[in-house]
Parts: sequence; structure tokens; C-alpha cells
Amino acid sequence: MSPHAERPMQRFSKMHGAGNDFVVLDLRGGLAPPDARACRLLADRHFGVGCDQILTVEDAREPGSVASYRIWNADGSPSQQCGNGARCIAAWLVRDGVAGPGDFAVDSPVGAHAVERLDGGYYRIGMGEPRFDPDAIPLHGFPGARDQYVIDIHDTVISFGAVSMGNPHAVIEVDDVAAAPVETIASLLQSHEAFPESVNVGFAQVDARDRIRLRVYERGVGETLACGSGACAAAAVLMRRGRIDRDVAVVLPGGELRIVWPSDDAPLSMSGPTAFVYEGEWA
Repeated sequence: MSPHAERPMQRFSKMHGAGNDFVVLDLRGGLAPPDARACRLLADRHFGVGCDQILTVEDAREPGSVASYRIWNADGSPSQQCGNGARCIAAWLVRDGVAGPGDFAVDSPVGAHAVERLDGGYYRIGMGEPRFDPDAIPLHGFPGARDQYVIDIHDTVISFGAVSMGNPHAVIEVDDVAAAPVETIASLLQSHEAFPESVNVGFAQVDARDRIRLRVYERGVGETLACGSGACAAAAVLMRRGRIDRDVAVVLPGGELRIVWPSDDAPLSMSGPTAFVYEGEWA
């Protein structure tokens, strides 16, 4: 007998935003979310559906929102923020008919996000204000916010910017993102005591004032084809340094996102594509 024989079939949607892929489960009405083991099985690309994260659509928590969602990494750990996932949730809710005509809001684990519909399956998401205070990231061992932090790990000196987009990010500027030692450096930072909740690590190359290239190694997942919150984090760090303009294209291996941050005290927004891949049932 299958170990899942007593579990009812669960319908799911496979989606992606710029190659960052998700399994979306409808849990509205109080259905229980998958546990860590179930998340790992779903995310497995050989024995499961395969994805970077699992997204669960749930009842709205805030009065002005149409629904809420939670995020589960491929290793089963919960996540607080996912920009590409937010856009996919928005597209799913529009297709489902929950979101009526016009703009709307959805609740993520870190708060409500304004959603604006654009043409061609694109959505713009309000991502809130980047937070640079070390306590907000969290980043231990530094008394105040800095443009650059430096950590020496096993004789490897790593310089990075750090910011919270509702989840922790370290941003390393490099000359050639294709040649960056992404997994090696990211693994060192993710396991360091300075980041008690681990960290998403982005490697950014400035091509022009309005264009950067980015690779992101996500906690609980590994390197992904795109990371929406990572794109926001990289843009915010580089904008704050004056390295790029306040409206910038972020080119990731899976596609392109646009980040707009009018000023340091304004909310940041992210826009990009969404795609439905297929519908299925998970036993």
C-alpha cells in the first residue's frame, strides 16, 4: 500500500516567474499546509513535482486583501518573502476569479502587498521599504548599518552589502557574475554566525546605470534561475551606493525583472512575468 493511500488527492498548479518555479496549493477554508517532509517530496525534481518553493493559497488575514499565501522552501523550511512567488500568486488569484477587475492586495508572511496588473501576464508588486539596520536583517556583530560589511571566514575575506526585504539578503558586487564562485561564497555566509537565520546571497554585476546582472543562492533552496526579493535587495544596495539609477532592469538567468525605488524613504516595487506550466494532482 502506498504510504499516501489515505491522503486525498491534492490539486496543484505548477508555475514559474522568470524561471523561479513553484508548486501552488489551494488551502483556503482552513486546510492544513504540507509538513516539512511533504514539502521535500513535492519539491524533489526526480521523485516529486519539482520546484524551488511551495506556495500555499490561504484565506486573507487583512481586511483589504483578497487572499494570503505562505512560502515553503525545497528543504521544507518556511520562508518570509518571495517576490516571484507573489506575482505567481497574483496571477493564480486572477485566474481563479478571486481578484476582481483592477488592482488588489495579497497577504504574505511579512505583510500585505499591493498588486498592479500589467499587460502580457506581467504584474507589479509593492515590496515595501528595504531595511538596512542589522537588527532587522538580522545580521549580528555590527552595531549599525554600513555600506559594506567585511567578514573573514576561514581566511576568505568577503565584502558585502546587507538588507532585509522581509527576508535577509547579502549582496556582493562582482566584475563578472558568470565567473563568480556563487556556491562556495554563499555557503560560507549562510552557515556563518553573523546570519542567525541564514541568508540569501546575491552576486551582482553592474552593466549600466539602468541594468545589472544577478545570480542568487537562496537559503533552503540553492541557486535559482531568478529571485524576486534578491533582485529587490541587489537593486536597493546598489541604488543606495549611487552605483545605479532608481529604475533598473535586473537580468537573472531565467529572465528579467524591473525594480523601481524612487527614494530611500519610499516603498520599492518589482515587476516581471508569470507563467502557468501545468495543472496536476498530488497523491
